[in-house]
Amino acid sequence: MKALIYKSTGSWYVTKTEDGKIFNARIKGVLKISGLTSTNPIAVGDVVEMDLENELESTSTITSIHDRRNYIARVSPHNKNQHHIVASNLDQSFLFATIKDPRTSQGFIDRFLVSCEAFHVPAVIVFNKADVYKQKEMDKFNELKAMYEAIGYVVILASVVNNMGVDEVKERLKDKTTLLSGHSGVGKSSLINAIFPELNLRTKEVSEWSGKGMHTTTFAEMFDLPLRGKVIDTPGIRELGLVHMTKQELSHYFPEMRTRLNDCQFNNCMHTNEPGCAIKEAVNTGKIHVDRYVSYMTILDTMDGKAY
Repeated sequence: MKALIYKSTGSWYVTKTEDGKIFNARIKGVLKISGLTSTNPIAVGDVVEMDLENELESTSTITSIHDRRNYIARVSPHNKNQHHIVASNLDQSFLFATIKDPRTSQGFIDRFLVSCEAFHVPAVIVFNKADVYKQKEMDKFNELKAMYEAIGYVVILASVVNNMGVDEVKERLKDKTTLLSGHSGVGKSSLINAIFPELNLRTKEVSEWSGKGMHTTTFAEMFDLPLRGKVIDTPGIRELGLVHMTKQELSHYFPEMRTRLNDCQFNNCMHTNEPGCAIKEAVNTGKIHVDRYVSYMTILDTMDGKAY
């Protein structure tokens, strides 16, 4: 039978079948996905085939995984040479950021956007906790909003306290599977619970089962929304290491650079010190924001030439 992965706890998976039944499933033997090596063979959002183990205990065995439409991965928090699939089969991702309490750096935002571009997942940036912003923070928000909207990203200003941006977030979640991400403390869960107060109950239904040997680590988990969409909530991400990426490819994941790459004098231009560089020319003439170019150079400096 076909099912969707709602939660991974390391060795057990919470799954839901097409007719809405919840099963706790484990992998049969070693499942290998062609051309993919990760710390987790199955991720939240995966579509799998299962065999029933015990109907009374609602347990089953995962026998195969359907091809993924896309996925987002990060460097494994336990081994920098491996990667961890955060979630798969996504329609979009929401990055929750804050200008203050805590401050989300532009560098982190840009690394997240690069990851989304690399894995072909449209990204929306939600600047949350607008109620604590004073004029200085609002000026910074307006600057970032203009910069990101100019290159095609959707930017939302939100606050649960002021009921700001809540309806727009709700509308954009409708009928889609959305990855929710951001640092701890940015108010991601508070905003989603404010939009869907019934979600807490649904959360409990899916999470009630406690299996032996369950890890205490918090994993990504998917929830059904009342408006037919789904959200995948992720633990607060402290660092987003880029995977499957070479230095040469990095500029392809900056949309404002991607459209100008063919105008560089050299087709292997890294946009650092080469003559005839269309990217540096665009920075100098204000067509590419200097802060985005700084982000590009900073990320480039952290890559050692291997495919990340």
